[in-house]
Amino acid sequence: MDTFEHVRLANVSVTCASVHYQECGCSGCFCLLLPAVRSSPGNTTDDLLWGVYRPGLYLGLRPRLPQSLVTGLMWFGTQNYQSLDYHGGSWAVRVKGKPINLAYPSRISTMFYMAIEGLGDEDENGIDGPVEFTGNTPDLDEFTLRIIGRYTLLGPYNKAVTKGPHAEEFVDRLGKTHFVGLRIGTNELWTAKDRIFQSMLGRASPLAEKYRQTEPAPDPSFILQLPDESVTGSNLYAVQKLFDGAFQFDVIFESGSATQTLDSKDIFPIHGSGLALDLERLETFSKAITSNLFGGIGYFYGTSIVDKGFAYEWDQEDEYSYDEDDEQRDLPQGPRLTEPKALFTATPSRSFFPRGFYWDEGFHLLHIGEWDNDLSLQILKSWIDLIDENGTTLSFQTQVPNVANPPTLTMASAMGAPSYAELGMDYPGNDWANTPQPGTEYLTFENGVSFLRSIYQPLRRHYDWFRRTQRGQIKQYGRRARSRTEAYRWRGRTETHVLPSGMDDYPRPTAHTGELHLDLISWMGFFTRTMRGIAEFIGETEDAASFAEIEKAIIDNIDDLHWNEEHQMYCDVGINQDDESEHVCHKGYISLFPFMLALLPPDSPHLGPIFDMLRDPDHLWSPYGIRSLSASHPAFGTGENYWKGPIWIQMNYLVLRALYTTYAAVDGPYQERAKAIYAELRKNVVENVFKEYERTGYVWEQYDAITGEGRRSHPFTGWTSLVTLILADKY
Repeated sequence: MDTFEHVRLANVSVTCASVHYQECGCSGCFCLLLPAVRSSPGNTTDDLLWGVYRPGLYLGLRPRLPQSLVTGLMWFGTQNYQSLDYHGGSWAVRVKGKPINLAYPSRISTMFYMAIEGLGDEDENGIDGPVEFTGNTPDLDEFTLRIIGRYTLLGPYNKAVTKGPHAEEFVDRLGKTHFVGLRIGTNELWTAKDRIFQSMLGRASPLAEKYRQTEPAPDPSFILQLPDESVTGSNLYAVQKLFDGAFQFDVIFESGSATQTLDSKDIFPIHGSGLALDLERLETFSKAITSNLFGGIGYFYGTSIVDKGFAYEWDQEDEYSYDEDDEQRDLPQGPRLTEPKALFTATPSRSFFPRGFYWDEGFHLLHIGEWDNDLSLQILKSWIDLIDENGTTLSFQTQVPNVANPPTLTMASAMGAPSYAELGMDYPGNDWANTPQPGTEYLTFENGVSFLRSIYQPLRRHYDWFRRTQRGQIKQYGRRARSRTEAYRWRGRTETHVLPSGMDDYPRPTAHTGELHLDLISWMGFFTRTMRGIAEFIGETEDAASFAEIEKAIIDNIDDLHWNEEHQMYCDVGINQDDESEHVCHKGYISLFPFMLALLPPDSPHLGPIFDMLRDPDHLWSPYGIRSLSASHPAFGTGENYWKGPIWIQMNYLVLRALYTTYAAVDGPYQERAKAIYAELRKNVVENVFKEYERTGYVWEQYDAITGEGRRSHPFTGWTSLVTLILADKY
């Protein structure tokens, strides 16, 4: 189990991680002091240069540079020879450990590794005292990195095993720091763990053979040591420390920093109204999951795979084709590699999904943006930089050029990072603009406009790509709608799953060229509204007028094409066996989309039936949150049961946001009912996620529709961490 407590300061990021080593019977509490390079009172590009940007590791620190210093921490138990198991991680400034249970052995070997040039005085029997590395790269210039043992509050000194059978034969090496220097190729960093352990085993194997028939054998910590040697031109170093019991050491990377502090309670105040929970424990919980979200931010660099020629049967008759001037039209069919690109992104789960996900990222940025607006904007800009000239967003998975995912990055633009409404508060001459706060550089008027202009054209290409590639059919099936153009269908679905929608196994119409998807037209309405807002703010008046017309057409067609009067709900549209258009209605998250994205006016007559369905315990309502599929649906809880009932926090966040910001906030016939549903739903979601966190130590990917218990991936501090915003009533 690992939990993190993270406090962001103006110039440093302090993270405490408690890690239980179930595999090796040892334990440690790692406290990380991560230096940030600052050059101004607010965040800048340099300010975010360093970070824990290796989310797939327990502890990962690197700069946002394609080829630069990358460091790590590995460990294994030394209480017996069977405990030799190792874990990848990255650097921290302070590493501390204490036994969890004194009844069990707590012996550990830590290996701090780095790709860097230079080592202090070498000794074939190890090093006494501090270890110092110096180096330079074209981007980092010169730097110094020191590894220093410390006094510890847990005990007077770091202690190693120095007594035991055959100790006299190893006396020159006991209690010392050991090292190895290796040479690896440019693209071989991923082999670092194996190379380091091979060097250790190369020394250990002859010794193990020597004592194979001896009883008792030497202590494992006498044998399992790095060889204290380096090859000429080494660019990968590992430093090993062996401990018995509590320990602490510092790793110091020298860089400039400031001293201004910021308290997390100022950013995420807990609104305890209606919650039967201890506020102090809630604050600790909120810090922990926020820390894990930030700890999952990573920097990636590499190629993407694009497969232009792939299409399912129901997509092969698609009317979409590349534009005449499309440079990619004449390229060979089949998978091909793109040029390498960088991606700065948060990740859903450090242990299960340690990479960026397009449809998750918009939700991540809502949370990140409340804490540090500038950081969220740099992440948003990194994703937008992946948009090519055709409007496609690349990824590190195979990308088919006409397959989309929900455009949640627009939420980051519309609701959190940046909010053009917030930007508008900072008009020229406002004194607030002259006192920038950390993380708010782009909330000044000029910087905000400049940023929005920098992303506007690629975001516009991306928008046009969505409208071009995801277009649905209207006239072909005699469908009546006020607009003859605004209908949408996900490309890339299979017979049983609509993976591009993100709601994989949710019940849908039969796969067909003529089907229409309610969630996608709703996302397009939201995307259009966002583009209109940005265009208005940066003075693109003609574009803004065009977006306003499209937005109205989409909202009109949501009613014309997707409202089912008989079932009093919004539905997908499919094609039946007689080749006729019909509504395909499955009560669940899909039914709620026009409401969840606040596309319906507060006086819409459809809100009443939607609230009835939402609040009905026989359908979507539960004591733990809104279910993904009606409990009365025949498919409820069946098959994979991924989106067939389980409760997802990001979808509940959208429901709560719509209620809080629109339907409970604006006068209308449903205002009082919206307020009541909001208060009760907020209580249910917060209390269940918190209860499960205290019971299991994790926040989860989803929660059981019947019991509320956490399900699937954990820890899942991607969009599930939105519960922090719910606690603070920040939408």
